Amino acid sequence: MPIKSYLAHPHDGKKEELIQALSNINQCDVLPAENEDVLVLVTETETKAEEEILKQKLETISSLKMLAMVSGFNTPKKN
Repeated sequence: MPIKSYLAHPHDGKKEELIQALSNINQCDVLPAENEDVLVLVTETETKAEEEILKQKLETISSLKMLAMVSGFNTPKKN
């Protein structure tokens, strides 16, 4: 299952709106920075198709200015 972490930068004045939008997506965990206008976003999906759907959802969030991937890896399923 792909697990990825990102730095999410909101548009000016839109941090709380971005936190709410990302928190409403099941595959996302959001950790807001306390002293900066940036969020840490961790995503986890089961399949490549689910990852693509998540990517499309993220692209539609109007309060999101920039999303920079920090780390990504795929944990193979054990039989």
